[in-house]
Amino acid sequence: MSPSQIAIGAHVDQTDPVAEAAARGTTVVQFFLGDPQSYKGPELRYAGGAAALRSAAEAAGVDLYVHAPYIVNVATTNNRVRIPSRKLLQQHLDAAAEIGAKGLVVHGGHVGKTDDPATGFDNWRKAVEATDLKIPLLLENTAGGENAMARHLERIEGVWEAVSRAEGAEHVGFCLDTCHAWAGGIELGTAVARVRAITGRIDLVHANDSRDGFDSGADRHANFGAGQLPPDEFADVVRQAGAPVVCETPGGAEEHVADFTWLREHGV
Repeated sequence: MSPSQIAIGAHVDQTDPVAEAAARGTTVVQFFLGDPQSYKGPELRYAGGAAALRSAAEAAGVDLYVHAPYIVNVATTNNRVRIPSRKLLQQHLDAAAEIGAKGLVVHGGHVGKTDDPATGFDNWRKAVEATDLKIPLLLENTAGGENAMARHLERIEGVWEAVSRAEGAEHVGFCLDTCHAWAGGIELGTAVARVRAITGRIDLVHANDSRDGFDSGADRHANFGAGQLPPDEFADVVRQAGAPVVCETPGGAEEHVADFTWLREHGV
């Protein structure tokens, strides 16, 4: 995909995602369905309901992506977290499918300090097999935690190998977050090539600058040029990935448009 064809959008408020897309002049938006820190299940706040949002997005030519709650952790050995996480994941997949979303983004989760990471990998395989993947499930790399499933490349490889053996694996994709890669200790210069060597694909990019240093483990996003990512390497990652872009940066429409402009001015 040539740079001019890469769609750049943003994470927006969930009340009216189509209006938020229009305010930013974009055709790609991501949002939560409900509270990202709650097990209560998805909540659609669009006034007309799921069918109306789907219709409005299609009419406007807007691609919708949904981010699963942060608390979802299907890798853990803790049954009191893993089982509700699977239920919540299915609920959000179902709700995202109803609005015609192009994918559901989910974090990789983690295992406990004394757990074998291989157990977490296999729990991911089991979760994929136990879930009705009505739309693509996009695994996102994360920034922190030594026991994280998707911070370091070798862990991403472990999860991906396990998931690849699952029934339904063809419906699992990958979301590359630039801030998470940087803060998680993945060199930006080779990030796209190394991720693709593992997954064979990058389906979505979360373009975020980082307030913190390389391998800090801190997940604090910054607007473009205001953080610590080397500008040229940052832009190269987005360009090389060639996938739709969601900016999860601070602010509203004005700040997001400025971030879009920064990317375009850096050759994306």
